[in-house]
Amino acid sequence: MKTVAAFDRLGEENAFAVLARAAALQASGRDIINLGIGQPDFKTPAHIVEAAVKALRDGQHGYTPANGLQATREAVVRRTLTTTGVEVPADRVMIMPGGKPTMFAAIIMFGEPGAEILYPDPGFPIYRSMIDYTGATAVPVPIREENGFAFSAEETLSLITDRTRLLIINSPANPTGGVTPRAEIEKLVAGLEKFPGVAILSDEIYDVMTYDGETHTSLLTFPEIRDRLIVLNGWSKTWAMTGWRMGWSIWPDGLYDNVRKLAVNCWSCVNAPSQFAGVSAIDGPQDEVDAMIASFDRRRRLVTEKLEGVKGVSCILPKGAFYAFANIRDTGWKSRKLASALLEETGVATVGGPDFGTLGEGYIRLSCAASDDDIAAAIERIDRFLNPA
Repeated sequence: MKTVAAFDRLGEENAFAVLARAAALQASGRDIINLGIGQPDFKTPAHIVEAAVKALRDGQHGYTPANGLQATREAVVRRTLTTTGVEVPADRVMIMPGGKPTMFAAIIMFGEPGAEILYPDPGFPIYRSMIDYTGATAVPVPIREENGFAFSAEETLSLITDRTRLLIINSPANPTGGVTPRAEIEKLVAGLEKFPGVAILSDEIYDVMTYDGETHTSLLTFPEIRDRLIVLNGWSKTWAMTGWRMGWSIWPDGLYDNVRKLAVNCWSCVNAPSQFAGVSAIDGPQDEVDAMIASFDRRRRLVTEKLEGVKGVSCILPKGAFYAFANIRDTGWKSRKLASALLEETGVATVGGPDFGTLGEGYIRLSCAASDDDIAAAIERIDRFLNPA
């Protein structure tokens, strides 16, 4: 049956294909170490789970407002004030079923044939997929290893044309772990004054995951662009709640009702128990979050230290998130073929760099969301595969 052409342009997130293949191999009896999927290997803290259970027992079984419960939106307001120093109105906060719906909403608002949308490359694959779906032209913003995997404000601004409708940025970043310094973001914001018609989607889902004295700079701290800024955030990474499908976004006045109506048409609302859990996550103790981030800090060092001992592989120390983007150019392998061979022949799941953009060739992504022992064992297997005795 023939569908409209737009569906033929939809891409995928190959990390889920890797997860499925790894699970199949494991079910067949293979010993698999999964450094592929981008989710914390910690459980959701117990007090958050209990908040959802209590909500269910209290009868919170019905529809919620399309933009989210007032209490959940107010919790996001409190959290945003704590992390950025900016107090946003609760009626500009949208509670979403994960982070991707914010990408979906923002990109379809601005994407159409003839328009251009700038996105990071390498970057989260859904950016490019959704841009292609709308028929807009996807314009990659190069994210370069020699720049510490931070974006360049000068290079980004040079790519803006009179057809540019939306700029997507992500820091701390997936898949590279790069963190763009505040000085570079300030240059970008100053340069954007020349382009008042360009909206900005700032993906800040890894905002608390920075290391070595780096700090996250939210674009909310620049009042001069708030009237065209969409901020994406959520519960998945910070509170180990990937399967809960809980995200939030902050929208300017002129776009908020559009996304609310889109919610009504697409997903109606976010389920009530998860929203009560979300309030508990924000307002409850953060010691388990701190412990998780400390573990990722230690593991990113372990990953990079071990990889530096593998002939043909190099890896700069990531400054944020929980990924390492390893350079494998000197091995002679293409990225996807190496990632596939590592999984099939050594039982180590990784994701090839081109799954995050054309500039990802020559790299593989390793998630630091695994135990120290598993990380050490996985990299030992990679070394034996690439450099047999």
